[in-house]
Amino acid sequence: APKERMLQEFFNVLCLAFGKPVERFDFEYRDKDRNYHVERGLTPQEFYRKYTAGDLEDYVSVIHAPTKDKPFRKTYTVRYLGNVIGGAIRYLNLPMAEMKDLTLRQLKDGQPVWFGSDCGKYGLRKEGIWDPDSFAYDALLGMDFSLTKEERLDYRDSAMNHAMLICGVALDAEDRPLRWKIENSWGEEAGRKGYFCASDKWFEAFTYQVIVHKKYLRKEYLEELEKPPVELDPWDPMGTLA
Repeated sequence: APKERMLQEFFNVLCLAFGKPVERFDFEYRDKDRNYHVERGLTPQEFYRKYTAGDLEDYVSVIHAPTKDKPFRKTYTVRYLGNVIGGAIRYLNLPMAEMKDLTLRQLKDGQPVWFGSDCGKYGLRKEGIWDPDSFAYDALLGMDFSLTKEERLDYRDSAMNHAMLICGVALDAEDRPLRWKIENSWGEEAGRKGYFCASDKWFEAFTYQVIVHKKYLRKEYLEELEKPPVELDPWDPMGTLA
């Protein structure tokens, strides 16, 4: 079939560039106390079972897409986005308050949170800050640039374009988030040795997706995830990062 033939061609190209995947390998590392460790003869699956945080099947993708074509508390997928054999994109669309609650609960349990956002908006790369209040385009240019999150998605002004890791949060006296600590992948020269700080205002406006463990979800949400998802068009903003 054409799909299998193309996959074989891509596999051949990757092998030419990086070598054929090994069946066993040695894993060397230093722990936080700088002590040296080595494990020899590991298979990829042995490494996965020992060094990853549980079964990836236990994690679910939650999005915040407040547009009329995506009612909350329903699941969605994107047509033609089957870019992994045996895998399928499935999103549970929730209000922002619920997305934040799930994110906070996982952080409080000592686990980071993978998330997708629009990192091109209101960011200071060198300083490592994302905050709409750091910029005053309207005052400078005398124009109103305000759009709701729904309008930004509908007009394609914003969409997910980068994945990062939330590894901390600053809370106020009422346990509400003020700032989020983010581990980025742009090297140590960006931000504070690669770490960024995002205001909660930016999080609400430009965070669209988080990955959380299913144990934090309500029963009705787990049941919704088992239902056939609504299929979105290939050009939908929710398909840009995946």
